[in-house]
Amino acid sequence: MPVYGLGGEMAFEKVAAPHNDDTIVAVSSASGPAWRAIVRVSGPDAQRVVQAVFTAADEPWPQLAAARRRRLIRGRLRLSGVHAPLPALLFFFAQPHSYTGQDVAEIHTLGSPPLVERLVADLLAAGARPARPGEFTLRAFLAGKKNLPQAEAVQAVIEAETDADLQAALAQLAGGVSEPLEALRDDLLNLLADIEAALDFVDEDITFVGKSDTLQRIRAGIEQLESVEKQLDTRTVSGRPVRIALVGLPNAGKSSLFNALAGATALVSPLPGTTRDYLTKSVTMAGVPVELIDTAGWQAATDTIEEQSQQLGREQALQADIVVWCDEHGQFQPAAECLLHRRGGKVLKVRTKVDLANEKTARELSALVSSAPAPPRGPLPVIPCSTRMPHGLEALQAALREEVIALTRPSLAPSQSRCRHHVQACLAQLREAYELATTDQPPELLAWTLREALEELGEMTGAVYTTDLLDRIFSRFCIGK
Repeated sequence: MPVYGLGGEMAFEKVAAPHNDDTIVAVSSASGPAWRAIVRVSGPDAQRVVQAVFTAADEPWPQLAAARRRRLIRGRLRLSGVHAPLPALLFFFAQPHSYTGQDVAEIHTLGSPPLVERLVADLLAAGARPARPGEFTLRAFLAGKKNLPQAEAVQAVIEAETDADLQAALAQLAGGVSEPLEALRDDLLNLLADIEAALDFVDEDITFVGKSDTLQRIRAGIEQLESVEKQLDTRTVSGRPVRIALVGLPNAGKSSLFNALAGATALVSPLPGTTRDYLTKSVTMAGVPVELIDTAGWQAATDTIEEQSQQLGREQALQADIVVWCDEHGQFQPAAECLLHRRGGKVLKVRTKVDLANEKTARELSALVSSAPAPPRGPLPVIPCSTRMPHGLEALQAALREEVIALTRPSLAPSQSRCRHHVQACLAQLREAYELATTDQPPELLAWTLREALEELGEMTGAVYTTDLLDRIFSRFCIGK
């Protein structure tokens, strides 16, 4: 809850926070065999704990402790039950110049799961304890290294499954949402201090802030919050249909596929260039509104109309959330692939017309199509497809449903929902404050309304927080992050 001091300064009571004076350890790299594994240690005893298992090749530990700065040290690990020393690199980050604000040591060594488990066990025996999910980032938050939106963005970066998700998460991690609001909060704190000071000296002929200046500063805050609200809305496709564009060379089967997916009746012809404009059809996939778009085949323009159709097709592909790249030969030219991936969003490669392959290939593709599961997340393989074969569309439809669900539930969704709630509540308070200032209402009411707005901003950025809120945010993290 907020606490107000003399002159209107606002401070915030910090609720009970997780204990962060001990030293924690966790594996920070992916599980399973690998060329390299990373084990991270953070806390006041990080150097002593790591020193129990790590021997520096050249530089003794006392010099490192005295330097109190970032260092890379080559050395060896001495693990219990392992006779030969293991080569290792130690990245040491002295507090406060580290991710968590504490001494942080990262041990990079061979990615053998049994050896990594033994390393962690020896570090625990040396005095560390296992890190809880998200505890490294939680410590970064408690140390003031990250605010809450940035902490949530760390998890969103880990969970991002599309380029669009990743870019949105990186933008939030860089402070794209919180930095403008922290600047706004500082300005509103100053405005509240001026108003509170005027209340303290009401009998004196002193003007701390005029009506015009008050209205201008509140209006600037409203405009800034409206901009942030729009920014949050553009980071999710909720509120509009998911756009799926079919692209490819002429006569690649796009229109037939469009008809099969949408139940439409677009003109289909074996002659290339039949589709001169783009066609759209609204359908529903996985309960989500979807706009299917059939575009003109890629080819050199021979006249003005053809040039316009090619331009329209490119625009639709650039604006689409998902691009279905159709190629009847399964060749997928690298130049076109580079262009499509540069646009962002998801690209699904679909080999169309597999029913027209030679007899042997047709049998193999038919068996593949009939048994094809939904493609895995991440880089997708080529999806064989036919509008004339039994089960010929099932793999593509499953892949599209999965992508649509992922788009409507982006990795930043929990953070966006929380931020949007506080932004909207703060907007309501600032609009009320603007009305109070316009109509010359008692300054006590204006001060109270500004306090409410500031509390909403504080809860969004983490200046005000509760243990329950932190538990909700960081419990979604994986261990080691």
